Amino acid sequence: MSRILNFDLGNKGKRYRYNLEIVRDMLLIASVKVKKTRIMYQANLSYRHMEKYLKNLLEGGLLECDIDSCYLITRKGKEFLQLYAEYLERRRRIGEEIKGVDEHRLLLENMCFNNEIHLKRIGTKKEANM
Repeated sequence: MSRILNFDLGNKGKRYRYNLEIVRDMLLIASVKVKKTRIMYQANLSYRHMEKYLKNLLEGGLLECDIDSCYLITRKGKEFLQLYAEYLERRRRIGEEIKGVDEHRLLLENMCFNNEIHLKRIGTKKEANM
């Protein structure tokens, strides 16, 4: 595996996280040997949710547990992090492309229907993006 990108574990104002974000957080936390309590607190999970995710990550081979009940990311877990980083980058690029297409459509609409309603839509979208 080439490299693992450093992810921000902050929630950035979102109330809920997707399952893959939680998995990413747990794997990053377990990049050094940790107990399940540390995973639970640092990933901001309830005990019930942490147990559910741990079970899935262990069964999937993304985490391993040693005799001392310490958890550590596996090679497969590191591969997941790399693939997830690539997914996020691709998703970001596609989002930018969609935004550009939408702006292009609005420009075309304004060329055809030069009225205040369409001009306001472009102004509102540009102001929202600033």
